[in-house]
This record gives sequence, C-alpha cells and structure tokens, in this order.
Amino acid sequence: MNYDFGAVLAGLADPSTVGMMLVGCISGIIIGAIPGLSGSTGIILLLPLIYNLDMVPALVVMAGMFCGTMYGGSLPAILIQAPGTPSAAATTLNGYPLAQAGKAGKAITVALVASVIGGLISGLCLMFVSPFLAKFALKFQAPEYFSLALFGLTLIAGSGENFIKGLISGFLGLLLSCIGVDVITGSSRFTFGTTLLSGGIGVLPLLVGLFAMTQVLIDVTNRSEPPMQEKDYGSFMLTVDEWKSILLPMLVAAITGIVIGIAPGAGGAIACFMGYELSKKVARKPELYGKGSIEGLAASECANNATTGGAMIPLITLGVPGDAVTAVMLGAFMLVGIKPGPSLFQETGTEMQTFFLAFIVMQFVILILGGLGTRLWIKILSIPRTILMPAVLLFCFLGAYSLSGSTRDAVFALIFSILGYFMKKFHYPAPPLILGLILGSMAEQNLNRTLMIHESWTILFSRPISAVLMAISVFTIIWSMTGTLRIKLKEKRRNEANS
Repeated sequence: MNYDFGAVLAGLADPSTVGMMLVGCISGIIIGAIPGLSGSTGIILLLPLIYNLDMVPALVVMAGMFCGTMYGGSLPAILIQAPGTPSAAATTLNGYPLAQAGKAGKAITVALVASVIGGLISGLCLMFVSPFLAKFALKFQAPEYFSLALFGLTLIAGSGENFIKGLISGFLGLLLSCIGVDVITGSSRFTFGTTLLSGGIGVLPLLVGLFAMTQVLIDVTNRSEPPMQEKDYGSFMLTVDEWKSILLPMLVAAITGIVIGIAPGAGGAIACFMGYELSKKVARKPELYGKGSIEGLAASECANNATTGGAMIPLITLGVPGDAVTAVMLGAFMLVGIKPGPSLFQETGTEMQTFFLAFIVMQFVILILGGLGTRLWIKILSIPRTILMPAVLLFCFLGAYSLSGSTRDAVFALIFSILGYFMKKFHYPAPPLILGLILGSMAEQNLNRTLMIHESWTILFSRPISAVLMAISVFTIIWSMTGTLRIKLKEKRRNEANS
C-alpha cells in the first residue's frame, strides 16, 4: 500500500478527528475502569454519536474506545483486584500483590507503558502487514482452531506452583465449559432440568465473581486491614534493570496478542493469559509470577492491548470480527456505511491510511492521559475499605447484570465468588479454571467439526499449521512435567547443602 502522507496528515489534523480521538480514549479509560463493563458496551453507548460522523472520525472514536478500555481495565485490577474488563483478568495476578507490597505506583506505570507498547506494535502490524496476516488467518479452519485451543489448554500444566492443583483447577474449568446446550447436537448437558443453565456459564460472571467479589469476601474476613496511605504508593519510576527485565516478556506477549487477536473468536481474555504464560518461559524471575512480578504484569497488559490492532486486521480486510468488541464495531461500520473487505482499501485508501496512523497516535494520547491521571487513580487506595468494597460489590452486580439484563449472571457471579474464596484459601490457582472455561468449548466444537468434515483425527497432524501447534502442545506438557521435577530436585539439593 502506497501512502499519501500529505493527505494522511491533513486528515489526521482535522479537528473532528482529534476531538473524537480524545473522546474515545478518555471515555474508554473510564468505561474500562468500571468492573463488569467492556469495550463493546462503550461502543454501543457511542452509537448515537457515531451515526452522525464521517468515516475517519467514526473509526477513530471506536478504536479509541477499544484501546482505552484495555488500559482502563488494568486500574481496578491493580488497585482493588477487580479487573475492569475480562482482558485485565491476568493483570490482577501480579498487579494487586504489587499494590499490597507498596508498589502501586510502579504497577500502574508498568501497566501504562506495556499497554502503549502492545498497542503500538499491533498498530504497526495493522498498518504494514495487515494483508499478509489476514491471509494467514484465513488458513485457520476447524483443525487449526482445535490445535490452538489445545495449545492454550496445555499452558494449564504450567500454571501455579502446584502441578496437581493447577490440573484440578483446569479440569474444573473444562467441566464448566460443558454446561449448557451442545451447539453441534442441540442436546442439553449438565443443566439439571433448569433453564438457568441452558445458556451455559458466561466468562464475565466468572471473572467478576472469581476476582472482584472474592476480594470483597476476603476483606470481610480480614477487617483489620487498614487503607493504604500515601507513603505506601511507592515510586512511580522503574530502575534501569527493571526496564530491561520486562522487554523480552513484553515482546513475547505482544506477538502472542497479535496472533490471538487475528484469530476470530479469541480476543483479549485468552490473549492475556496465553501471553502471560508464554512470557513466563523467558522471564528472568519466573518464580515471582503470581506473587508481584513486574515482568508478569507487563506481559499480561502488553498481550491484551496487542489484540486491539490484531483483531482489527481481519475486521477491516475480510469483514470478519476478531472478538466481541470488533463484532459490535462491524455493526457500527454498517451503520455509517463502511463495508469492510478488500475493496475498502481501493475505494477509501486515503481514509484508511489516516485511520492507521491515527491508531498509532492514539497510543501516545493514552500514554499522556494515563500519565496525567496516575496520581488520581492511585488515590483509590486511600479510600476506606468500608466504603470502597461495598461500591466494588455494587459495580460487580451491575456489571454482571448488564451482560444479559437478567439476575442469572449476577447469581453466577455470587456463586463463583464463594468458589474463588475457597480456591484462594486452599491455594488453587484461578487462571487454569478461566482458561479451561474459555478454551474448552472452543476445543470441543472445532474437534467435532473436524471429525464431521474429515472423518479422521489424523488430519490434525497432516495440516502444517495444526501439526506445528500439536507438536508445541506436546512439548509444553513435557516441559511442564519436567519443570516440576527440576524444582523438586533443586529443593532437595538445597536442603542437602543446608544440612
């Protein structure tokens, strides 16, 4: 694609484009910071405004909302262990422990920088390599999607300190993914004769209950915990060594996020955990993951923000949404007369080039807005827990309720909060359960489709992409099992040396 930089810059400098960029980013950060809401909700709220806009401002305000919610979701995840969006679920694993350790300032800085870097890398891919990546994504069929889901499930084996507890948590997630109506056969499974379970278990009620509401229960049982004071915020600056330590995990997470973003139906909720687990393999201090690791925090935030540009590649080039947010964006595109597909670049080449550059620029806008608001966000920590936690609980119920307009999801969130409380009490990791729920149905459906079309499971090993993913999955399982043995041997040698 040849860029007409003069026309592109003129379009970017248009007051309506600049104004909509600010509106999208600011409102996105606010929406993302409210537990239970997401980018799709924000874009729906923007529809009356989008309807009257030209093509470029409409695209920019939607993309600003998308990127803004990704960063905004990290704020409550770090400060009160309540992920603002499903994509910020992995952020709680290290962000909140950092805040509890008096490093909330560093945690917010890392989340902001990682979010911006993830967005920038995915934006560059969107600008320069979108046609190639879209063609690659088009090669994904049922065997490849099953292999991808299986690879994600194998990461369960490496989650948590206890191999067995990680597997138990993962299998529980797989069991939960089986509840509801089988989309292939149409039969009901594990519904126990009630219509409440016929729709299956949603990801949002699980995340809201397992993270945010669980923390409320923990706070109720630990009433002695005082609110954090200003001196507990810690420094907002990272050392040179800390900056160096997060570079490789962020790169691995960014690549993971882009690939997951391109794959239709995946999205940030999967990317944040897969990027988090993969970055653990290259981190300097993987043993700190889940205990307040700056590397782990950077990886999860970089991965979920990298999905933004990745998810928009198939949306714009093929008209195929990559996740729930881009699915809503597709509807908004139709509303304003934008028809995604290869012809879009021929008919509106200059406008699309302007949008690509605006996508890059809005990452710096988020960096500025996030930097200016850092000390404002952190004031949340000084709010008394007797006021903060009831407010968090209210937002959790509203967020879960708003998904379907039914008390069903609010009840599920409450049930999962009780489950999360006991999981935390007995040291069972939460990420495997979430991965099991998200990827379980994806794996089952695509395996069924594969066997229905090809009538043999050997197709999984005869298609190149699928075969590579299957091989990596086997390697991941072996590596995780041997990793447990290596840890035990190290502990044995350490004990022998001390004695």
